Amino acid sequence: MLELNGICVSFRSERQEKLFGTSRDQILFDVSLRVPQGTCLGILGESGSGKSTLGRVICGLLKPDRGEVRIHGTSVYASRSGRKNLQKRLSVVFQDYTTSANPRFRVKEIIAEGLAARERNQKNNGGIAGITNTAQPGTPAKWNRQEETSHLLELVGLNASYADRYPHELSGGQLQRVCIARAVACQPEIILFDEAISSLDAHTQVQIMDLLRDLKEKLGLTYIFITHDLTSVTYLCDDVLFLYHGHVTEHIPVSRIAETKDAYAQKLLSSIIEFE
Repeated sequence: MLELNGICVSFRSERQEKLFGTSRDQILFDVSLRVPQGTCLGILGESGSGKSTLGRVICGLLKPDRGEVRIHGTSVYASRSGRKNLQKRLSVVFQDYTTSANPRFRVKEIIAEGLAARERNQKNNGGIAGITNTAQPGTPAKWNRQEETSHLLELVGLNASYADRYPHELSGGQLQRVCIARAVACQPEIILFDEAISSLDAHTQVQIMDLLRDLKEKLGLTYIFITHDLTSVTYLCDDVLFLYHGHVTEHIPVSRIAETKDAYAQKLLSSIIEFE
């Protein structure tokens, strides 16, 4: 479904230019990956590893210096239509739910942002091939916004009464569930989670991951899960890509993670605490 081949990214650096006469910092080095439909790929790395930059490339927000991003065989950056095609098929859930949700919006208005994106996609394309209606899978995409908001809240484990609440009236876990509902409202094929659970307490993290597993199965979603936490990767993901200073050091199934020979991966494994 989604493929990256030979991705290289660098940024202009005035400090580098002054000290060494070179003007760019290399962030990603020849990164390649493949995410089959219906799977979850974990992208794991420390702060400064380049994982958030890689996330921006995947989302269509940052054109790489070299390399190619393809979705269903169509190049994302070769044309404007390619990027639009990706953005119709992909949603993002960010780490900081407090800033990604407008504090002046009620929950129903936050979710309405995703529903508005769905309406635009359906108007322009009559829906997107491969994406089904969350309310009635496989049926024509005709729906009532209020009913769909209630359905989406139920889908993420919240009562319909939450629709009239403001972000400050919710816990961190509840607000992140609302952000997940907004992402699902677009009817994407792929959802990218950028450190989406790292600011939550451990108990809430497990609850959110259980929710994500449930949604993935119910809706046939594909996930890209960016994190620094190997424990959550082993709990949620099918495959894991280790990123270290912009280099892919290992890309293996989670079921074989104990067999890794990579020094960085072994270092992380030595401190992991498995979920019961």
